[in-house]
Amino acid sequence: MKIIVGVDDSPHSQAAVKWVREMRWPADTRFIVYSASGFPAYVLVEPAGASVYERLEQDQLTAHDELAAQAEQELRGAGLTASRRVERGDPREGLVHTAETEHADLIVVGSHGRTGFPRLIMGSVASHVVTHAPCTVTVVKLPRAQATGRPS
Repeated sequence: MKIIVGVDDSPHSQAAVKWVREMRWPADTRFIVYSASGFPAYVLVEPAGASVYERLEQDQLTAHDELAAQAEQELRGAGLTASRRVERGDPREGLVHTAETEHADLIVVGSHGRTGFPRLIMGSVASHVVTHAPCTVTVVKLPRAQATGRPS
């Protein structure tokens, strides 16, 4: 069995990794921790802008690699076989493409639980993956109190 675990820097992502860690899986299950570094949302127009942009982009990629490495270590610490993949680009498309190319049996992602305007602006990785993935998708949600920091 091959499972893709999508991670970012949110508590929702941490909940997904925790869920994977606590489940029982067949002995031959292989996990790929996946993170995508989106492109910075601004464009620098100054002559030095390109090098600044490239440095910011590399910093983002490094941060995503550190997140994925931490999740990979958590899974390995639980006795699971795990590797990581970090790419530049849209995490929605990246998760679906990775599942296709790896012939994944399952994708596990956390849900930020955005609704309304924030969802329209920021999109929903979980919703896109559920709709377009070539395999089963499990969306792990935090209890409302944990997600918002307020009692439900």
